Amino acid sequence: MKIGIVGLGLIGGSLAKAYKKNSDHVILGYDKAPSVVEFARIYGAVDSAMDKNNIGECEALLIAINPKDTVEFLNEHASLISPKTLVIDCCGTKRIVCGEGFRLAKEHGFTFIGGHPMAGTHKSGFANSSDDLFTGAPMVLVPHVFDDIQLLERAKKVLEPIGFGFLHVTTAEKHDNIVSFTSQLAHVVSNAYIKSPTAREHKGVSAGSYKDLTRVAWLDPGMWADLFINNKDNLLRELDFLISSLSKYRDALDAEDFPALRDLLSEGKKAKEEVDGQ
Repeated sequence: MKIGIVGLGLIGGSLAKAYKKNSDHVILGYDKAPSVVEFARIYGAVDSAMDKNNIGECEALLIAINPKDTVEFLNEHASLISPKTLVIDCCGTKRIVCGEGFRLAKEHGFTFIGGHPMAGTHKSGFANSSDDLFTGAPMVLVPHVFDDIQLLERAKKVLEPIGFGFLHVTTAEKHDNIVSFTSQLAHVVSNAYIKSPTAREHKGVSAGSYKDLTRVAWLDPGMWADLFINNKDNLLRELDFLISSLSKYRDALDAEDFPALRDLLSEGKKAKEEVDGQ
């Protein structure tokens, strides 16, 4: 199978490396920086560069760039994509990308499925990609039609060498609603938390709690700003709820209201136990 990968950063580079390790597929790579494609070729992660002349040869096309660039890429290349091609994007938000992907697929005859590989690190770029980044991780799929078993089997076959633990099928709306809480809000909180002046004095008096809460503060600002804006309505809702909730803790603490503070902490502990099934 000939597979094209658009974007050879952390996600795209890891996809390419997984394919080369676990299959005999021919991998064509595309990146806005031609030097990255050449480096990936020398490394052995891609067989050759993908361009407008050979994109139509791909049986599958995985797009691993941010939502704005994905929409732009699809609009520029849709007429060159073969009807035999299965296109899967790997963006962190789904509504805008899927809306455009489904529209262009219908217009030009190829097949599009939204996707989101649920794995990553705080480091970016091809140099930090790895062939086992997605091993055991979930892969979210957003198809246009949910009862097309053949389509889902086709996607499963294309993605099998990457090593995902399981495929989770949902809608673009449901996906964006959930990730606003599970991923985006966590990045905002972590990034804001580390700005405290006290953070510069943490060494020697910090342990697991500090490490856990600040891990995702180290992020790609441009990529995450794009994702946040793409999911503005859902993320604002989660932020408003968190701010309201935090104000209750602050008020109880300011009033030295031990029962109220204890109850708030108990509610949070109980919620954690219920959510995680403990």
